Amino acid sequence: MKSKDEATREARNEDPITGEPGSHPVGVGAGTTAGAAAGGAIGSVAGPVGAAVGAVVGGIAGAAAGKGIAERMDPTVEDAYWRENHPRAVYAEKDYTYDDDYRPAYQLGYEGPSRYRRTWDESEDSVKSEWENVKGKSRLTWDKARHATKAAWHRVEAKLPGDADKDGI
Repeated sequence: MKSKDEATREARNEDPITGEPGSHPVGVGAGTTAGAAAGGAIGSVAGPVGAAVGAVVGGIAGAAAGKGIAERMDPTVEDAYWRENHPRAVYAEKDYTYDDDYRPAYQLGYEGPSRYRRTWDESEDSVKSEWENVKGKSRLTWDKARHATKAAWHRVEAKLPGDADKDGI
């Protein structure tokens, strides 16, 4: 059982160090890594110093972008949405429960865009591999979990500015 203070911190998504609300360490970390790699590659044209400077600048820009993506996805809101809407999904099978079977698939999907920062099609093989590590006690095979994961991914992706999934919508 969580104390009232723990529940409040969790609801505010507080940074564990500063206590500021809206902490998004996964989004910031993923953005930093991707930005640093891209910046380093671009900067390498100017030699080793350019690569180092590019990695630093890219890491800073990537961290900001990653935080921005993560802020558009509130895991509490996403879980509540899928808990309510899952029973009406065409792929929802009555022999499986939301909490034990489908919830890990939805979570993998709604966390995916900030973690992978690529389209669903570009990320699906990696997400499929990750399923075996995160599914816990879910009885879903990837073929069944895929539908929920993809739906949650696209719901978050639709909240991002521009055409993040490059589907023209």
